[in-house]
Amino acid sequence: MVQALDSEQVNHKALVALGSNLSVDGRPPIVVLQDAVARLKDFVSAQGGGNYVLSTFYQTPAFPEGSGPDFVNAALSFDWPEGPNLLLAQLHAIEADFGRNRMMRWAARGLDLDLIGLGDLILPSVADWQAWANMTCDEAQTRAPDQLILPHPRMAERGFVLVPLCDVAPDWAHPILNKTVAELCAALPQSEVKDIKAL
Repeated sequence: MVQALDSEQVNHKALVALGSNLSVDGRPPIVVLQDAVARLKDFVSAQGGGNYVLSTFYQTPAFPEGSGPDFVNAALSFDWPEGPNLLLAQLHAIEADFGRNRMMRWAARGLDLDLIGLGDLILPSVADWQAWANMTCDEAQTRAPDQLILPHPRMAERGFVLVPLCDVAPDWAHPILNKTVAELCAALPQSEVKDIKAL
């Protein structure tokens, strides 16, 4: 298990998933994501990170099914020279600036920024990761972790995460599942990807 504290100087490849299915201040979801990417790049560059790769924007069905309008999803990868907590705090700060509140899990939202992976970090432990990854969908919808779980425990089952990630980091290897993003995406059932459309 590899862990990093914010005080350590590391340089990991960060993977961030972006989503929006509501307008924010009159800006449609695709513009919301573009503006959020610009904000995030400014912050990351100020910390000494860079080498950004942004995916295509994709239209994806709302999850869970019927929970709202279609989403626009994307992924961004970049080199991150700090630990995970500073980055996570900034993702939450950007979400809040775009009107996001976390009162309800998996609700329609103007902006969703998820830290999917950070190099080969496993946080807080393999056992904790497995507990969250093995939850049923119903359990996960009603519970939220009180600490950062890395890699994102449900990334391997979500086409709206993996399809954009294939654009930016197809060779990133999941440190627990020992499969690349491309392999995880190829293993998805057709039902999970058939309605995902590039914009």
